[in-house]
Amino acid sequence: MNFLHRLWIWCKRFRHRCGYGVHSPSDFFLITSVIYESSPYYSYKTLRTTKFSANLPHYRRKVNRLLFRLVNYFRPKTFLEVGTGNGEALAYMQAGCRVMDAFSIEGRQNPEETLRMLEERLSAMRTIDCLHIAHTPFYKEVFRAALPYAGAKSCFIIGGIYDSKEKNAWWQEVKAHESTCITMDLYDIGLVFFDKARYKQHYIVNFL
Repeated sequence: MNFLHRLWIWCKRFRHRCGYGVHSPSDFFLITSVIYESSPYYSYKTLRTTKFSANLPHYRRKVNRLLFRLVNYFRPKTFLEVGTGNGEALAYMQAGCRVMDAFSIEGRQNPEETLRMLEERLSAMRTIDCLHIAHTPFYKEVFRAALPYAGAKSCFIIGGIYDSKEKNAWWQEVKAHESTCITMDLYDIGLVFFDKARYKQHYIVNFL
């Protein structure tokens, strides 16, 4: 996405900044104190010097740092990534919580192999605390397979929700799905939560 297009998107989302219009205290805290946090974590400096391939799918550094903060905040015990890309996002997330049981699946070439590995890993879990659906064309299948393992405290992170019209249409289905509760649209990624004790709510967050 070029600079002018991103600026246009930012202007469209201008009023969705800094937790504006968010009434839930926990959601407001997540947006203002985690998503918008600007503290210079020491790990940022270390990870910035690590060499990652520019020829494989990856996020902007701003998004990777957000992924670090999300994992650091939620402290998941079980973490699963499908669609590893160049490994930079995974490195940031692992740095955010060194004690989590993390597993990554390349997830870009063979759908049968991807789903086989995913199902094997899921079958060893009771609940998946954090799922990162990253650079994989099989995002629908991954979400469908992982959904039964989502608990009240689970967080699914879905990359590239505006990558194509098809994927954005699917994202609308995720928001409306009976199993999802709180969803957040940060443009580069979407966040999905499953606590059925909460009222269903969707937020747009200006994180451009």
